[in-house]
Amino acid sequence: MRILITGATGLVGSEITRLCHEKGISVNYLTTSKSKLEKSETFKGFYWNPGEGKIDEGCLEGVGAIINLAGANVFQPWTSSAKKKILDSRIDSLQLLHRLLKEHTHEVRQLVSASAIGIYPSSPTKMYEEDEQEVAGNFLGEVTRKWEAAADEIKETGIFVSKVRIGIVLAADGGALPQIIKPVKFNLGAALGSGQQWQSWIHISDLARIFLFLIQQGLEGVYNGVAPNPKTNEDLTREVALALDKKLWLPKVPGFALKLAMGDKSNIVLGSQLVSSKKIEDKGFDFHYVNLRKAIRDIMHKKTGN
Repeated sequence: MRILITGATGLVGSEITRLCHEKGISVNYLTTSKSKLEKSETFKGFYWNPGEGKIDEGCLEGVGAIINLAGANVFQPWTSSAKKKILDSRIDSLQLLHRLLKEHTHEVRQLVSASAIGIYPSSPTKMYEEDEQEVAGNFLGEVTRKWEAAADEIKETGIFVSKVRIGIVLAADGGALPQIIKPVKFNLGAALGSGQQWQSWIHISDLARIFLFLIQQGLEGVYNGVAPNPKTNEDLTREVALALDKKLWLPKVPGFALKLAMGDKSNIVLGSQLVSSKKIEDKGFDFHYVNLRKAIRDIMHKKTGN
């Protein structure tokens, strides 16, 4: 089996690629950097430039499924140009894949595209499942809605589409965890805002396994990429402190201060999304990390090598 991955060199893409190789699945990948092109039997790189509509059609050779992770990082200053880049990078990538699949002979039967739990409105109490119709009325909600719509348009090519709404990814070399660890290491950690906003997290290895599970089981539709036990921001910060054997003594960082410093982007850290993993579990997916403490300690162990 061979899978085509966009964003294969990013945080999640690298873990999915590692898992594919572990399972004997060959990977084709698309990159905008010609210096990152490799050509081995199990790992083949192909050039593309979604902004210019360029793609090497050879990327589809032998491919049975596509995993789409392409998109500019949302963790950057939200200037007007950055917002445009964040949105366009997601839509342009999917539209280019759509065109390629429409115009060329291929064996692709499924697309699994990344999405985000940022599509859900912020709520301190509501548990969100995949059939929720209300979309967050902010920039992240708009981006995610259009991102998913662009993925769904690919259904017209005859392949079926799955979408993974990714939560807060816990990983050693990127995502939210290193940002939380930094201040805690220096005894400067503190919960953000009220600290009671829900953080629907997932260990990166479980997230990679969800993408492959959807392909191996031939599942379509929307699935939340979150672990079964969401925690509050305060709980998450406290668990990091415990793992580092540090104290949390500073007061919580006021929400108004974060809004002043971050503007609209403060929604990322102050928004509360209590998100259910029931649908993917009902399909037979078995999480390796359902306990936040176990997940954090595993990641820290891997990072230090101890």
